[in-house]
Amino acid sequence: MKIRIKGNSLRLRLTKTEVANFKTHGFISEETHVLDGVFSYKLARNEQVEELQARWTGAGFEVLVPVNQANQWTDSDEIGFQHIQVLPDGTELFLLVEKDFVCLDNTFEDQSDNYPNPNAVC
Repeated sequence: MKIRIKGNSLRLRLTKTEVANFKTHGFISEETHVLDGVFSYKLARNEQVEELQARWTGAGFEVLVPVNQANQWTDSDEIGFQHIQVLPDGTELFLLVEKDFVCLDNTFEDQSDNYPNPNAVC
């Protein structure tokens, strides 16, 4: 699972295997070890949320997905889903969760488990 953070936006992209594991187990998580600790991020199904939302865990992010939305996404060709979460101070956090496509340009990362890019076919 990849994470992209830019300003007040948080984007998660999952490979085929990660989507399958999310469907089976209800969550997927990653860790990045840094000098003095570990940054973590997690995508989890949650029966108590009605909309996509993120929360800070003290060591990273946890993005919570309503069960119905998680099931619809994992059982379909739907690419992704998004939501703007209004934070307590009134600022907005843009959240996006999507399936990871094969890049159209050259890259050094392994893309063997990514979804076919729909833009690759004219």
